[in-house]
Amino acid sequence: MSTSNLPESMRTSVLVGVKNLTIEDRKLPAYGTDEVLVKIAAVGVCGSDVHYFRHGRIGDFVVDGPLVLGHEVSGTIVAVGDSVDPSRVGQRVAIEPQRPCGKCRECRAGLYNLCPHMEFYATPPIDGAFAEYAVIQDAFAHAIPDNLTDEAAALLEPLSVAITTMRKAHVVPGSSVLIAGAGPIGIICAQTAKAFGAAEVIVTDLVAEKRERALKYGATRVIDPVEVDIANEGLDVNAFIDASGSPRAVTAGIKAVRPAGHVVLVGLGNPEMTLPVEHIQNYEINVTGIFRYTDTWPAAIHLVSSGLVELDSLVTGRFGLDQAEEALESDQDPASLKSVVYPSK
Repeated sequence: MSTSNLPESMRTSVLVGVKNLTIEDRKLPAYGTDEVLVKIAAVGVCGSDVHYFRHGRIGDFVVDGPLVLGHEVSGTIVAVGDSVDPSRVGQRVAIEPQRPCGKCRECRAGLYNLCPHMEFYATPPIDGAFAEYAVIQDAFAHAIPDNLTDEAAALLEPLSVAITTMRKAHVVPGSSVLIAGAGPIGIICAQTAKAFGAAEVIVTDLVAEKRERALKYGATRVIDPVEVDIANEGLDVNAFIDASGSPRAVTAGIKAVRPAGHVVLVGLGNPEMTLPVEHIQNYEINVTGIFRYTDTWPAAIHLVSSGLVELDSLVTGRFGLDQAEEALESDQDPASLKSVVYPSK
């Protein structure tokens, strides 16, 4: 099904080299029978976008051609494929920015985030959403209620990371949780831990301003890890979540977990680091990582629409498509938390 009043082209911000963005006019993307065409309202800037912009790669994911960044996305469906309910046109949605194959071993097991054939927004060579329009499969365009702003809907993506983290960390009512790092993911994790029922949420960060901010977003206590020896402070938490990527923070956090507790590595850090293996073995600490998410948008929509998690106030910078480079560099400001790009403005 097509909509006759759509333009033939769209403005797109394209990464053509390290720290090199250009604006291009591109044809609207074609959509398949099971897909929808979304006019993009808001796109959050993620640390991975910044990493691709500055370094041209993240581990094995290498930018070897022009790439459109942006995977934290909200918008409005403006056209649908032949097998999609036409009543979806005009619906406001949050995009789950991935396309698994649906056929591999991992997909069949319900672990579609680990699909080896995954096509994920803004991960080479798949284009993201720093553009006026984007395409996604119908099932991954999640309808949002009227009480969610476009900004909050876009930030359901990092909230999905936090939800996956809490599930992996086995956070339940009454849990005690230690979080290293008070950047965007750390702050959203702190809120989500409280929403999952955590009684104690301890956040560490090197920057005093970030620690103070964490107290406004779910933290019950904040600690300067330079002043306090986290490993020997007797925190005895149920779960440790690393949102810093710091090897020192990871080691200290592991030692702050009680026997049989859980450790979830979320932050992008060194590709390899030394872990206290004897401690992990002797105390049966469960250590894992997360890679994106599965089936989190319904929970994320509920948490925000019910007021258990608040996302709008996290936005500290708003930029048009022509200012995408400025948005990607905004994390240099310690006061910056979350920047959003508006492709249609």
